[in-house]
Amino acid sequence: MEPMKSSQEKSHRSEKQAFKDSSLSDRVYERLLSMIVQGEIAVGDKLPTEHVLSEQMQVSRPILRQALKQLREDDVIVSRQGSGSFVKRRPDEAILDFAPVGSIADIQRTFEFRAAVEGEAAYLAAKRRSQADIDLMTAALKELDRCVENNELGVDADEAFHFAICRASDNQYFASARTSMNANILTGMNLTRNLSLMKPKTRLELVQQEHREIIEAIIEGDAPAARDAMRRHIDNARQRVFDGEVSSS
Repeated sequence: MEPMKSSQEKSHRSEKQAFKDSSLSDRVYERLLSMIVQGEIAVGDKLPTEHVLSEQMQVSRPILRQALKQLREDDVIVSRQGSGSFVKRRPDEAILDFAPVGSIADIQRTFEFRAAVEGEAAYLAAKRRSQADIDLMTAALKELDRCVENNELGVDADEAFHFAICRASDNQYFASARTSMNANILTGMNLTRNLSLMKPKTRLELVQQEHREIIEAIIEGDAPAARDAMRRHIDNARQRVFDGEVSSS
């Protein structure tokens, strides 16, 4: 007779299963995204049925549905009641050049993490910032202006700008949390800024305007506006990853 499992052991096993399911759905998500990016499933086309896709991907339907849900949240596909799922947009093929293999789902989660953490950091920064903090943010913003003008990547200046805001919150845990995710954050920044460099300069100028809105709210001491501006900026960055050909239907 097998010994009874403790609630802690059951919880641990459940967590391991959830992690395994998440990893599987990430692989399916990235495989489907790659098929769409490479034009194997065209913009406006209907995706194969769940039955066909689950067999093709060799995963269960619940795993497949997690991947499809992520594609919907990314605005890459759209579901129509009673008709199935259709490709809404085809992201730029360069996404597969700049994002490491298997990293896109993780990059998207990093953006979600950043929106939550940095939004609150901006809120507190508007209440607690010192002149030294403002000077650091302003210097980083000027360096980003220079990078845009000279068509440079500007990842270091972008990182300095965001880190300065976390530091200005006067709570070391915001900076620590961001530092712990630094490799993931830099991967996302490299991706978004490389993609932006391939677009007209107006793309990076738009990103700069978002940065200005954040720093202006912080300088003015408008905490809710600072939070909103930061969350909007990071969410826009997440969405810009998937810019590309869009269905007209």
